[in-house]
Amino acid sequence: MEEVKQNKMAVEPLKKLFWKMGLPMIVSMVLQALYNVVDSIFVANMQGIGALANEALTYAFPIQILIIAIGVGTGVGLNALLSKSLGEKNKEKVNKVAGNGIFLALVIYLVFLIFGLTCSNWFISLFTKNQDVIKMGGNYLMICSSLSLGAIGFAIYERFLQATGKTMYSTIAQISGAVVNIVFDYIFIFPLNMGVAGAAWATILGQFVSLIIAMILHYTKNKEINGNLKYIKPSGSIIKGIYSIGISAAIMQALLSVMMAGMNIILGQANANPTVLVGSFGIYYKIQQIALFSCFGLSNTIITILSFNYGMKDKERSKDCIKYGIVDTFIVTIIITILFEIIANPLAKLFALSGGSSSELISVCEKATRIASIGYIFMGFSVAVQGILQALRYAFKPFLTALLRLAVFVFPIAYLFTLSSNVVDLVWWTFPIAEALTAVVSLFILKDVMKKKIDTLEEKQFSGDNLIITISREHGTRAKRIGKMLADKLGIKFYDKELTMLEAKKRGLDKKYVKENTDEDGYNVYLSLDANKDSIIAQSEIIMELASTESFVIVGRCADYILRNHKNLVTVFLYADEEFKINKVMEMYGDTKQQAIEHIKKSNTARSTYYSLVANKVWGEKENYDIFINANNTEENIVKQIEDYVLSKE
Repeated sequence: MEEVKQNKMAVEPLKKLFWKMGLPMIVSMVLQALYNVVDSIFVANMQGIGALANEALTYAFPIQILIIAIGVGTGVGLNALLSKSLGEKNKEKVNKVAGNGIFLALVIYLVFLIFGLTCSNWFISLFTKNQDVIKMGGNYLMICSSLSLGAIGFAIYERFLQATGKTMYSTIAQISGAVVNIVFDYIFIFPLNMGVAGAAWATILGQFVSLIIAMILHYTKNKEINGNLKYIKPSGSIIKGIYSIGISAAIMQALLSVMMAGMNIILGQANANPTVLVGSFGIYYKIQQIALFSCFGLSNTIITILSFNYGMKDKERSKDCIKYGIVDTFIVTIIITILFEIIANPLAKLFALSGGSSSELISVCEKATRIASIGYIFMGFSVAVQGILQALRYAFKPFLTALLRLAVFVFPIAYLFTLSSNVVDLVWWTFPIAEALTAVVSLFILKDVMKKKIDTLEEKQFSGDNLIITISREHGTRAKRIGKMLADKLGIKFYDKELTMLEAKKRGLDKKYVKENTDEDGYNVYLSLDANKDSIIAQSEIIMELASTESFVIVGRCADYILRNHKNLVTVFLYADEEFKINKVMEMYGDTKQQAIEHIKKSNTARSTYYSLVANKVWGEKENYDIFINANNTEENIVKQIEDYVLSKE
């Protein structure tokens, strides 16, 4: 029982789960932020024109954010619909969804291609009259927009890999692109003396490397999705489904673009050197994204875990999700705040290693970092609340919190500071003040939501004395055969995932709980955790409905947790020695020994993760079950052990 022993180290599965799911998201999002940070570092170090070049990049940044926002929003919706269809085993729809994702990427790219070729200089001129800045910024923006297929395409192919559980591949692709961007930033800007255009080309090259690697990994490793070109055909219903989920993520990400553009206008009109003021803001804000995107990574984790447990009507676990989500975000923001306070000076100096930026700009940038980072803790809380609200399926409230911290509070406060003669020192307090005010509003919203949504949750109560026996098991312990024998002996029903769904179909329960795309065999609600939390919730509702009307034996599906309030429940766990399990898997499935070892490990790991999330308990922990049985025995003896226990309870 190697896997079980490892899991005993997780005293609090939920705590472990937050970090397990959150860290990859944080890493992925921080890598996105580093693209722009690296560009700014190299550009700011251009001899003689570094400060002006950095100002130009700052003016171009809102469009770059917008490209990412639309890509992220499309990707979020695509991932959800892909995962759902994969879980439903609806291969045709999987392929159509993927094809529509590629189609949308091409359409989005076409829009930014036209913008890049026609509007780049015009956009930069909205913020400055300096012709040198307009020329550099327009050139940079033209390249990044008209060749944005790499960024947009990667946002799509990344989700193809994530939807099938191959998150490591998407991370490899992303890291590869980041490394290429860094290396070629230096080569293009300095040895080849390409200036700002070099930074743009390095960014584009990095994005295309990420895309190409993601495509290669997808088409070679993602056997679940057919890459046939015939599926790249628009479907109104599928596109609607993608954006019904992804539009909120896109809008909230796009608010970053609005805030950046608004601040560029406000700071550009201040009574101060715009090269210093706007340039410092650009540097600070790109650095700040490391903190912001870390919070978004944890917010996405909150959405995933909380929405599931709320759907399961688990009040205590939902409260824990909220608590750990806020606490973990607080820990991350505290660490980042302390770090930025310590390294503000050397961090600012990175933008002046070659003397390309003025000492004044570096001094202001350091000051901006120290002051503005005070607000990270408040920002973390607001972003966490935003995730909580999204998980509880609010639409307007999370948008409101984002609007408050990125526009409503920021713009008037910043404008008032620009009226001061000391604007260069004071304007940076805009951000901690705006974040603190948003956090206060978020707190009141959270309290109201907790009262209305969480405190009113009522767990399912069961009537009657139906006998329910749940069997959890390690792979290779013959649980289905044992469960069927036990049910026959006791004269009650037997259910595994397929039989449960067939019974639900017969009673019309699948129509009640599964709204669309029921496949021909009717097994679509039995999904992995990564596939579709809504379908797992549907599954639990079906199991609870069956438990209210009859006695049965059921294998797997976290039924011991789903039916935890049933007064006549018996929970069983089957384990066995590794050699026994290997031999049984080889016997039952015709596997080689190596295949059996791999299948056992993969299956048990998946069950452990699934159980941790669903039940907030350690899978295979003896104390979590009524009967803990070594399956290195005959099926008859195991059945007899369970039967004797059941009879002893009567």
